[in-house]
This record gives sequence, C-alpha cells and structure tokens, in this order.
Amino acid sequence: MSATALREAAAPRRVVGLMPIMGMVFVAFLVIGVAMPVLPLHVHDGLGQGTFVVGLVAGSQFAASLISRPWAGHFSDRSGSKRGVIVGLLAAAASGLLYLTSLGLTNTPLASVSILLLGRGLLGAAESFIITAAVSWGLALADARSTGKVIAWVGSAMFAAFAIGAPAGSMLYAAYGFAAVAIATAVAPLLTLLLVVRLAAVPPLHHPTRASFAEVLGAVWVPGLGSALGSVGFGAVTTFVALLFANRGWANGWLAYSAYAVAFILARIFFSHVADAIGGAKVALVCAGIEAAGQALIWLAARPEMALAGAALTGFGFSLVYPGFGVEAVRSVPAQSRGLAMGAYTAFLDLAQGLASPALGLIATGARLNVVFLVSAVTVLCAALVALWLMTHPITPGGTPS
Repeated sequence: MSATALREAAAPRRVVGLMPIMGMVFVAFLVIGVAMPVLPLHVHDGLGQGTFVVGLVAGSQFAASLISRPWAGHFSDRSGSKRGVIVGLLAAAASGLLYLTSLGLTNTPLASVSILLLGRGLLGAAESFIITAAVSWGLALADARSTGKVIAWVGSAMFAAFAIGAPAGSMLYAAYGFAAVAIATAVAPLLTLLLVVRLAAVPPLHHPTRASFAEVLGAVWVPGLGSALGSVGFGAVTTFVALLFANRGWANGWLAYSAYAVAFILARIFFSHVADAIGGAKVALVCAGIEAAGQALIWLAARPEMALAGAALTGFGFSLVYPGFGVEAVRSVPAQSRGLAMGAYTAFLDLAQGLASPALGLIATGARLNVVFLVSAVTVLCAALVALWLMTHPITPGGTPS
C-alpha cells in the first residue's frame, strides 16, 4: 500500500481519536455561547450602560485570555494537556458564580458591571486553558501533516457550541432572565469534568531545553498578526450584530450567530484539509477576502436577510483564516513547544478582541451602528495583506522569513 493510501486510511482513525476532545470543547464552550447574544442586551438594556461599556465587558474576556495564554501554554507543555483542561473547566464554573453575584447588585449598575467584568475575565482565562490544552492534546494524537485539520476540527466543536448556545441563551434569557445564563455557565463546565476524567492523558514531551515565550512569540508573530486582524470580523458579529438587529427593529437577532456558526462549521467539514494540502497562507488570503465581503454586506444590509447572509460569509471566511495562519505558526516551532506556540498564536487573537470590541463600541457611539462593520471589513482586508506577505516570505522552522 502506498504512503498516500496509508495516510488516507489513517485519517478516519485520527478524526475518531479527536471526538472525545471535540466533545469536551463543545460542552465547555456552550457557557460562552449562551452568553454571546444576551450579555450585550443585559448590559445595555438591563443595566442601562452604553455601547462602550458593552464593548468593554465583551472585550474583557479576550483581554484576560491574552494575559493567561503564556501560562496556559507552559502549563500544557509541562504538566500535560489533560490537567490544563481541568484547570480551565474549574475556572469557567467559578465565572458562572460571579455572574450570579453580579445579579445581586443590579440596583447599583456600576458595581454589577464590575463583577461582570471579573466573571468575564475569569472566563477568559478558563477559555485560554481549555482551548490551548485541547489543541495541544489533539496535535499530540495526530501527525505533523494534520496540523491544520486538528486546529480546524477542535475549533469546529467550539463554534458548534456557539451555534447551539446562541439560541439556547436567547431562550433562557427570554424565559428566566440572565440568572439562567449564569447558572448554565456554572453547571456546564462541572458536567464536562465527568467526560474529561475518563480520558487517557497524553504525557508531555520532555526536553532538556524549552523555548521561552519570547522565542516562540518571535517565531509566530507574523501569522499571529494575520489572525488578529482577521478576527475583528468575528468580534464585530459576536458583540454588535444583536444590537444592530434590535436597532433596526428586526426580530430574532440570535439567527445571525447561528448563521455565522453554521457556515463556519460547514467550511471546516468540507475544507479543513486544504491548509495542510496547499499551504496555510494561501487559504488565509482567500478566506480573509470572503470574511471582509461578509462584513461589508452587513454594513450595507437594508433587510435582515442581507445581514444574515453577511454573518454567514463572515463565518465561512474566518473559519479557515484561523487554521490557515495557525499552520504557519505551528510549523515554526519544535514539537515540545506546540502548546506554548498555540498559546502565543492565539494571544494575538485575544489582543485584537480585547482592543477591537471597545474600539468598535466607541465608533458605534459616535456614528451609526452599521459603520462598525465597514471598519471591520477594512481591518480584515489587512489580514489578506499579511497572508500575501507570508506567501512571498515563507517562515522557516526557525521562525524567520526565508
């Protein structure tokens, strides 16, 4: 049997091996998905805060993820991916308790928002540990030719959770208020622990010398920058599309989240192998253009159907922007530093979200809400320029342009 045939025969087994990890990520990220469409409404309508505070609360999760990425990566590489996931799940459950605490202070909105900020920050650290350790776990189970596929499939579980979590969160919020969302945030991670403890741990790779975070950061910063710019479209949809629907008097704003997530998942089901086959930078270039077109369509939307189509294009494009640049990032570091590399790479996404959400909120305060999506479209096009640069200056295993 040829080497190609052997790889094709092994592919289904690799997917099956990833299923428990994908299930773990799916349940864990439901707690983020249920809050996505309702948190802006709770802060804006329930607590009477402006769009800047909405962006600040949403962005605080990504800021905390950014700060915790190096710790999460080091912990996963040295202590094992399974332990990293367990730490993340416990932190996520604690964030739900902080959500509940904030509800006792709604008569003093600033105090309630402050507790929400703490809860979002803790959830950001939890997300950092869970996704960094989960991807590292998946990479340890696969071979080097499947880097893009592992990143894509594990991420698909995350966005499947967003697709289901968005309508579930909207229904919980409409029926029982934000308290139901807070309880779900506390309980779901604890239930996920029942799955994690049954999985066999993958021992960390021991090496006498490990790369420092600064060295890994130097190796992955170019694809990380591309991913950061490409993620702004994701942040614009998750933070402001529900407010756009409400502002225009359109019903069922949660449909935009689901349209985004369904398109995201379909792209990864059918095209997750492409980055490994033809190169991550090429895939990122094309898909950043698709994502930017989706953001422009939301900007121009005169009817909800146009906004839903724009959200779907955004999801389809960003779906492969992240693993496309991720392939370029992971190949620039040795195997024993993969967790740290994923932490450093994803930190750029966190930085973009931590800065972009409040910045877009300020833009929304001083202009019409749909202008947010025009600014996002232009920013995403800059990610295409980074991909083009990587195509002409490919990164060597040492992390420097060849």
